[in-house]
Amino acid sequence: MAIRSNGKQYIILFVENNAGVLARITSLFCQRGFNIDTLTVASTDTPTISRITISFFGDERTSKQLLMQTGKLTEVKAVIPTRTPFCVLRELLLVKLEAPEEKREEILSFAAEYKFRVVDKSDGCMILELTGDPAYIDTIIEILGSFKILEMCRTGVTALERGQASFSAE
Repeated sequence: MAIRSNGKQYIILFVENNAGVLARITSLFCQRGFNIDTLTVASTDTPTISRITISFFGDERTSKQLLMQTGKLTEVKAVIPTRTPFCVLRELLLVKLEAPEEKREEILSFAAEYKFRVVDKSDGCMILELTGDPAYIDTIIEILGSFKILEMCRTGVTALERGQASFSAE
């Protein structure tokens, strides 16, 4: 029922877009001792439905139980069973680097090599943006250690199944 990648599990939920739904879902995780690693929530093409992607660590047996209980919540319209090879995972990274004049060319070269988008050049710093698979983002963060990171933010994982399969709220 969950997507697995490097020991981490990912689940996708479609829920009614009501106040308190997210609190009930996260409460289920908390009650069962799961720590949510990333959480993304957004509306869908149907205004009354939101899509939630959750990543967490846990064994298969307990996660199956958690998914069954999550699916029983009245606001949950679908829990999508899927596996990593059949899913595209993406995450956004924004990183602000110290960029004195003498380091700017090196940072720009790095950004081009790793397909970053430069979203801001200010006095003494730059903000770079990168979208990619969570494992790729992890690797890039390690490589960024050669620069002085002033601030960094990751969005959390979003996921879509490959192929024609899709969820319809109707």
